Amino acid sequence: MKPFANDSDSLGIGADLTVENGSDRISIYGSISITRDQVGLADARTLLTILQKAVAVMEADAKLPAKIQDKPTSQSPNPFA
Repeated sequence: MKPFANDSDSLGIGADLTVENGSDRISIYGSISITRDQVGLADARTLLTILQKAVAVMEADAKLPAKIQDKPTSQSPNPFA
């Protein structure tokens, strides 16, 4: 996954942790147990790599804003009303 490259990539780490890519944010949700074994090491390395890549992209961005502006949400009419 290349952080901030698109709004479609998604990666599962372990059984319950999901990392979703976005052009303006990366969302990480769920939970993970980093076990002290080969599987835990692989999961920890995957998560570490994603975060290191995200930090590198942000550090290289000369126009990184102080705080991102959230996009306004729109409401659709309730089709069941």
